[in-house]
Amino acid sequence: MHLEEKTVASESVYKGRIFEVTKDTALLENGKEVQRDVVHHSGGVTVIPVTDNEEILMVRQYRYPHHKVMLEIPAGKLEPGEKHYDCGKRELLEETGCTCKSYEYLGEIVPTPAYVSEVIHLYIASGLEFSHQDLDDDEFLDVVKVPLDKAVEMVLNGEITDSKTQIGVLKASHILKNKKD
Repeated sequence: MHLEEKTVASESVYKGRIFEVTKDTALLENGKEVQRDVVHHSGGVTVIPVTDNEEILMVRQYRYPHHKVMLEIPAGKLEPGEKHYDCGKRELLEETGCTCKSYEYLGEIVPTPAYVSEVIHLYIASGLEFSHQDLDDDEFLDVVKVPLDKAVEMVLNGEITDSKTQIGVLKASHILKNKKD
């Protein structure tokens, strides 16, 4: 049981549309019990859409918890029973109005492992074909094209602060540079 904690009790303290919060009691390897607050989230998918000119399609949207507009790569929440592959394609079309010819899985990230169960799956999309956005009724965003090198620069100088976008941009840059070599 080294480095493991066993849940001995769990109480739901909040259940909303996007997540549930539980107050758990966990047993440590030394026999002591501790309280763990956990935000349970169904997970999500983010897509790095790259144009033939090595531009990334990004979205600008207002993020209420931070009270500001943020620049991000398209992303969305997994619906119950939905495969992350399908979710990413759905979100790409809804947010940017694009479909793609190539869609490659880049793995997963755990954005806040200390107290959130969320896992985000990353994809890179290329061979983009443009159609029209199909935003949710409560979703307002603008699509912008950012040259890949500029996006990397924005990550490194702190202009892009969203973690999934930082990781997605840097992974895409690394992958595309290696494909050229």
